[in-house]
Amino acid sequence: MIPYIIVLGNEKGGTGKSTVAMHIAVYLLNKGFNVGTIDLDARQGTFTRYFEHRKLASANNPNIRIPNHISITRAVADSLQEADAKDKEAFENALKERSNCEYIVIDTPGSNTYLSQLAHSYANTLITPLNDSFIDLDVLVKVANNDIHTMKPSVYAEMVWNQRKVRAMRREKPIDWIVIRNRMTTLFTKNRKDVNIVLEALAKRIGFRLGSGFCERVIFREMFMSGLTVLDIDDSTTQLNMSHISARQELRDLISLMKLPQ
Repeated sequence: MIPYIIVLGNEKGGTGKSTVAMHIAVYLLNKGFNVGTIDLDARQGTFTRYFEHRKLASANNPNIRIPNHISITRAVADSLQEADAKDKEAFENALKERSNCEYIVIDTPGSNTYLSQLAHSYANTLITPLNDSFIDLDVLVKVANNDIHTMKPSVYAEMVWNQRKVRAMRREKPIDWIVIRNRMTTLFTKNRKDVNIVLEALAKRIGFRLGSGFCERVIFREMFMSGLTVLDIDDSTTQLNMSHISARQELRDLISLMKLPQ
């Protein structure tokens, strides 16, 4: 069995990569899958701390499942080549140690690192969350004079393209790249409309699928310290409000968009 690898990637911080990653991982765990998780943003460590909290919660609740998690810290060496070699060895060992998993979810840092590039080249599904902002959009595309006809791929899009070529050289299936508009407000604005126009045009040019992530909801963050998500709330003992129900549906919609195997 070869694990199906899901990578959360974006070279900009604050877009909700870790939040989306932890919810996808918990969704798969709760469906009974054997899940591995890898945190490549060890310096920030949000993904790792979440599962540390979850492990504590599982001590009192056997229904709370824990993934096979590891955090990889960037290597320090005398040369860049030596450091990259150590990073590659650590990453590939992490994959081998999770070879019995059906899914592996990888959270990457909001910067361009060798480990992040390596993870992108192994992605079966790549999810790139973006805030509804032209500042975030600049990571994907450069638009001259607000004219979408003069746009061209930016640094992150070019990196993804390069890792697609690396993957092709290994004779592996193409990356299914999904860009999701994340942390959205419920209000419709002109800025939101303009961002959507650019993303739809860009999707056709550089080859990604466009979808929706999570709205800006407190529920997605308030359970972080407990290591839980809205999927862990017991319907029989907890009164669900509309925010809980909407959050669950947003996650289900994202999973459906991903078209995962099994």
